[in-house]
Amino acid sequence: MRIPFTKMHGLGNSYIFLNLFDFNIEEEYLSQLAIDVANKDTGIGSDGLILIHPSNQADAGMRIFNKDGSEGKNCGNGIRCVAKYVYENNIVEHNTFSIETKAGIVTAQVGGDRNQVDEVTVDMGKPILNRHLIPMEGDDAVQVVSEPFLVSHHPLDLTAVSMGNPHAIFFVEDIENAPLMELGPSITVDTRFPEGVNVEFVEIISDKEINFRVWERGSGITQACGTGACAAVVASILNGYSTEGQEVCVHLSGGDLFIKWAEDGRVWMRGNAETTVVGEYIWSSNG
Repeated sequence: MRIPFTKMHGLGNSYIFLNLFDFNIEEEYLSQLAIDVANKDTGIGSDGLILIHPSNQADAGMRIFNKDGSEGKNCGNGIRCVAKYVYENNIVEHNTFSIETKAGIVTAQVGGDRNQVDEVTVDMGKPILNRHLIPMEGDDAVQVVSEPFLVSHHPLDLTAVSMGNPHAIFFVEDIENAPLMELGPSITVDTRFPEGVNVEFVEIISDKEINFRVWERGSGITQACGTGACAAVVASILNGYSTEGQEVCVHLSGGDLFIKWAEDGRVWMRGNAETTVVGEYIWSSNG
């Protein structure tokens, strides 16, 4: 099977994008296809697969598959890449438009022209803070903020936020010494999170600037996580480190994102997206 693809990344968080406005792939193949294209040795190499498809509810739709074949609900870096793709390829008419995700519909605005989108701003919606809706087990609470969390004999303080996908945020004094490799694999599959969880360690530099590292559910360490950056800023405000309504610069391994939790409760994400490869993938569904 010959599959036309575009490889794009947001701050180094890379995905293989398939334009299902032009062709279709059977549902039964999608999980294995994501695993195969993500393999850097025998495939293309990426953090997963994203499908760009027609939507009855929005101007375009997207589905996200992690490199382990599992389907995700939301991906901030992926959304920015989709916004760039659909605008540059004339799938949408205007520079502000809607994108359907498994977590709901978001609004994106692109900066630049049809030949080169250089920045994308996305209304990521309101964060979910209720424990059972994140979802996280335990006694129900409106918010999980700086809650004691013991993992592998390490006592931590957890703040939990969902941006349509669950995030566990831990604040550290030095991001370079954060136990990401040591604890990320355990926390992401911790049974207290019935759907798994993305794991973020955050260092506060100032009320308008933070350092950030992530272990993504289904993918492991990645260069960036857009929804994670949003969740980290929400968590910073909930813990009194930052102020609602002001933009915070989040330093990720792959670059910077600018996040604002506005007074109306909605989270805004601003950053770039890049196209790296356009080609054709020759794939056998039999492996």
